[in-house]
Amino acid sequence: MSRVCQVTGKKTASGHKYARRGVPKAKGGVGLRTTGKTKRQFKVNLQWKSIWVPEINRRVRVRLSTRALRTVTKNGAYATLVKAGIIKPSKGKKKSAPSES
Repeated sequence: MSRVCQVTGKKTASGHKYARRGVPKAKGGVGLRTTGKTKRQFKVNLQWKSIWVPEINRRVRVRLSTRALRTVTKNGAYATLVKAGIIKPSKGKKKSAPSES
């Protein structure tokens, strides 16, 4: 399975690590020089979580980034998972209109 958050869609990003030498000008040197650049990956901090959703009366197992876990805590499990498309909105009971006799 790919390393992707089911709520935010965050995934592994690529970038570089720079090797530098020298002393910064702010510290009295002549400045920093880049001497190398190495490719690297920034991995997402993903966790498997089983979240209880009281609106549908069951647990949902999702793979979330820790940032998405904070979003679930703030906005509620049901609202967050419906917005992400992980669960479908539940059909609420419709109130019938009063009939005229």
